[in-house]
Amino acid sequence: MSATQPATHAKHASQSPHPDALQLLMAEHREVKAMFQQYQTLVDAGGKGDERMLLASQICVALTVHTQMEEEILYPAARTVLTKDEDIVDEAYVEHAGAKNLIAQLKTMTSDQPLFDAKVKVLGEYIDHHVKEEETEFFPKLYRTSLDLDAMADQLAARKKQLMAMPEPS
Repeated sequence: MSATQPATHAKHASQSPHPDALQLLMAEHREVKAMFQQYQTLVDAGGKGDERMLLASQICVALTVHTQMEEEILYPAARTVLTKDEDIVDEAYVEHAGAKNLIAQLKTMTSDQPLFDAKVKVLGEYIDHHVKEEETEFFPKLYRTSLDLDAMADQLAARKKQLMAMPEPS
């Protein structure tokens, strides 16, 4: 995690041949949001339990991988450059803990159990709140730092590949 190059949002949005770290994470935010919307569509249409169960499982895996990548790579790097804004990193960790708690509960449930759909919905609301804070407060601050967000994108992509290749713990 080199902190050598100044990074600006405009530079990365227009000149980089591939997404920087924050653009990569924002793309994942969109993917998860779409999964939550698809889940709600299934609920509203009276979708079968196994369809909801599969989609909830996919959401949990995506969020688990995403949070782990952020906590292993992004947040420690952010803490080194946001010395006056450490609270924003702390809040992100706390928000992840709340999401992880719901994910752990969902992993022990089946879609026909009481509160399953409610827990998926609340998880989606947690994630919406977290994403909004990251994208409107946290990420803009990181764009104004010396973090090498292009190199970090490569680290995130490599870590995601590793995590996705691992069997999910039961």
